[in-house]
Amino acid sequence: MTTVAAFVLALGLLIIVHEFGHYLVARWCNVKVLRFSIGFGPVIARRRSGRDQTEWALSAVPLGGYVKMLDEREGEVAPHELARAFNRQSVARRCAIVLAGPVANLLLAIALYWITFMHGVPGIKPVIGEIAAHSAAAEAGFQAGEVIDSIKGAKTETWQDARWVLLQQAMSRQPIEFEVHTARGDYARRQLVTAGLKSEQLDADFLQALGFLRSAQPPPALLGELSSEGAAARAGLHSGDRVIAVDGRAVTSWNELVDVIRGHPALPLEFEIERAAGGEARVKVTPEAITEGGKTIGRAGIMNPYLVDVRYAPLPALRLAAARTWETSAFSLRMLGKMVIGEVSLKNLSGPITIADYAGQSAQIGWIAYTTFLALISISLGVLNLLPIPLLDGGHLMYYMLEIIKGSPVSEHVMEIGQRIGMGVLLLLMACAVYNDISRLING
Repeated sequence: MTTVAAFVLALGLLIIVHEFGHYLVARWCNVKVLRFSIGFGPVIARRRSGRDQTEWALSAVPLGGYVKMLDEREGEVAPHELARAFNRQSVARRCAIVLAGPVANLLLAIALYWITFMHGVPGIKPVIGEIAAHSAAAEAGFQAGEVIDSIKGAKTETWQDARWVLLQQAMSRQPIEFEVHTARGDYARRQLVTAGLKSEQLDADFLQALGFLRSAQPPPALLGELSSEGAAARAGLHSGDRVIAVDGRAVTSWNELVDVIRGHPALPLEFEIERAAGGEARVKVTPEAITEGGKTIGRAGIMNPYLVDVRYAPLPALRLAAARTWETSAFSLRMLGKMVIGEVSLKNLSGPITIADYAGQSAQIGWIAYTTFLALISISLGVLNLLPIPLLDGGHLMYYMLEIIKGSPVSEHVMEIGQRIGMGVLLLLMACAVYNDISRLING
């Protein structure tokens, strides 16, 4: 039910925003809007309102929507309303009305990113784990424990940032410049060669293909920020201390430390630590007993040092939101172009099943993840509609550009042929996307 609700909400919001963009600019251009429909096919609910008695409709097939405007090509228009017919508008006005839908989706993405960047986006520090032998990362000199500071000049606060920037750069197959913070506290430069990265490896975890086995080595048991009222702080531990052993048993990772603390509620534990300021010490810590999910567990008031919450002031967040929307749009177009010429597999196409699955997963993670998902899908919808395929907004813009060049509208016969071609292309894309969805379900 969560997946269904999240998918319906996402689909409804994106369709309404897209069609409202068309509607709003049409009204600004004094074009009469006859119907605003969510969905296609037979109308199942309707209501009229406004000066023009626009029909607000909910239709049977909820995979899209449309705004029907007064147009001489679709029916007789009264003489006193000819000036308000869509086909009587200038090319510039028609372009504005058609362009407004995709632009509305891109503006929605900017707004959603802006909200998340101001609120704060949780992530994991880009700490490098084990490096695969004889890989591109190994040849570049990367070492376990190094922290990626920037990739080609772009700051990377989290693994999500690092993955996004690296994916964009890897598409060009050119060497990529890194700046890392070494385990000794120094800064170093690394040059990663991606020429050997194959197209099909972009479909899966391309980080592993490059040699970054970040999940193969758990992060060490460093202490992050401590709660002033927590058991760890009361016992004399400090942020930056590293736990070597607990009750004589070696602790090699953060996850092991968490498991030990959670498994010993209200029981004293002897921590053997390396102080952040230097030296070693033994400290007695008694985790507080709390109830979580019906179980009693221990808690010591220690924050994970590898989790970060990246947030920005309003203006920097807005600039970053606009930049992220632009980068994602450009990246989507590059991916589509590479699919057309065969450099990237068509397996990257996703249909409604995968989108619904991601909607449900992101909604269960939290509103930040769901909002980011909405922004990404809104960008995809905006970019898709700008493609020069008849039946899409981009197809109409293509006709208008031809009209400007030839000095007269494209003939009805040409438009009819174009619609058939566009329908065939869209059906082919949808069939491919649904096939990919089913393959993912079968293959897990």
